[in-house]
Amino acid sequence: MEAVPADKKFAIIQEMAGCHGSIQQLCEMAGVSRSGYYKWVKRQERPSQKQVEDERLKKKIEECYQEQKGIYGYRRVQVWLKRKYKLSINHKRVQRLMREMGMRAVIRKKRPYYGKKEPYVISDNHLNREFHASKPNEKWVTDITYLIFNGQTLYLSAIKDLYNNEIVAYHISQRNDIQLVIDTLKKAIKKRNVNGLLLHSDQGFQYTSRQYNQLLKRYNIKGSMSRKGNCLDNACMENFFSHFKAECFHLYSFRTAEEVKEAVHQYIRFYNHERFQKKLNNLSPYEYRTQVA
Repeated sequence: MEAVPADKKFAIIQEMAGCHGSIQQLCEMAGVSRSGYYKWVKRQERPSQKQVEDERLKKKIEECYQEQKGIYGYRRVQVWLKRKYKLSINHKRVQRLMREMGMRAVIRKKRPYYGKKEPYVISDNHLNREFHASKPNEKWVTDITYLIFNGQTLYLSAIKDLYNNEIVAYHISQRNDIQLVIDTLKKAIKKRNVNGLLLHSDQGFQYTSRQYNQLLKRYNIKGSMSRKGNCLDNACMENFFSHFKAECFHLYSFRTAEEVKEAVHQYIRFYNHERFQKKLNNLSPYEYRTQVA
């Protein structure tokens, strides 16, 4: 793995300070000086007007990138900013900011059209932001996130049990398609008793597909979906992806897909078996599930 830029290390140290150790300890672990960290903090505290504007733009670009699943390049992002926020931004500036954020458009091959589009299935929001579960395998949530590295993109699909925040199953693919969520769900079905459980997702095309919903029906799983354009309805799953990226993915510069897959595997094992959570009485998800049982 290649060295991570100092600025990125400083940002991660700032985010982890207090909860995961002292500034001195975190600087030693990251291989940077404490004085360098504090100089960086001062620069962040007194940013120029242009830096402030760039940071605001980056948040909007991130919003566009997630909303469009990474398919927009900088020119389409420029149009999106103008349409949604009435911002007239030079395309070169958008390109520069996307490059700084490590964002590249996902290039997809066009497929021939053979007939009618597949019917889609929309489920009601049965979860309704009631993120507490009284027992294992009662309520699960699922989602997909993109992992951009070295000019490449992988997609991580995961399923989380709301009883103890445990990652029940996950799957990684080069394609953000229906098969990705099917493979993830099949892995979960092999591990747990899924009869009668509630599985919540967003309204992505993978989850509204007939194939996915037939699988739910076959195993007596009740589908639930977020309201359109309302990401808070699935905030619990987003929370896991946020932890993974802050505590693992953004700490390194990956060169190959195999390195990324190994990092995901190691982190999820750590998250399930070792990473204690205050919500779980300072137990890990696995400890909470086994000890309570």
